[in-house]
Amino acid sequence: MTEKELEMRLVKEVRRRGGRAFKFISPGINGVPDRLVLLPGGRVGFVEVKAPGKKMRPNQIKRKGELEGLGFLVYCLDDPKRIGGVVDAIAGSRTT
Repeated sequence: MTEKELEMRLVKEVRRRGGRAFKFISPGINGVPDRLVLLPGGRVGFVEVKAPGKKMRPNQIKRKGELEGLGFLVYCLDDPKRIGGVVDAIAGSRTT
């Protein structure tokens, strides 16, 4: 499975649950996660999608730490079997 296929499965699952998974691009800042996941009830999380077996680069790990330091959930998704669990975790979160 490619990274793109995994990312599209994530987007489809988030939509199925009534949410949005926006492609997250931040010009001038490298290493930001691929998707900003917004779910009903004000649930928010970031997801970095990787092809199975691939790891996050050092700048991605740094951005993950920065976002988590601000109180946001950040996940690295590299297995289609984990999509439901990642979305469940975001759905159970609350940012307020």
